Amino acid sequence: MEYVNAFWVGGLICALVQVLMEKTKLMPGRIMVLLVCTGAVLSFFNWYQPLVDFAGGGASVPLIGFGHVLMKGVKEAVDSDGFMGVFSGGFKAGAVGCASALIFAYLASLVCRPKMKD
Repeated sequence: MEYVNAFWVGGLICALVQVLMEKTKLMPGRIMVLLVCTGAVLSFFNWYQPLVDFAGGGASVPLIGFGHVLMKGVKEAVDSDGFMGVFSGGFKAGAVGCASALIFAYLASLVCRPKMKD
């Protein structure tokens, strides 16, 4: 049942974002920023963690989940380091995801041999 919940919640998030992309004139970069900020705000009010507990990867893998991870890291760092945690918490929490994305993208470029557009 965990896979079913992850599938439908992740699909619903992606479908809502697709509707947002199709029905507004927002550029993709702005939509990405909007998703990260929305995840951070929902996490700040402790509204996103129950969704992550229910849907697992369906809620944590989309970009809105990245905002949740950043805010979760900031909260933990503020609890342990005080005010300076505001500046370091997001970097510590998001470092693994960013680093793995870069590494796997590089490995994919080695396997797929991308070419420059003319």
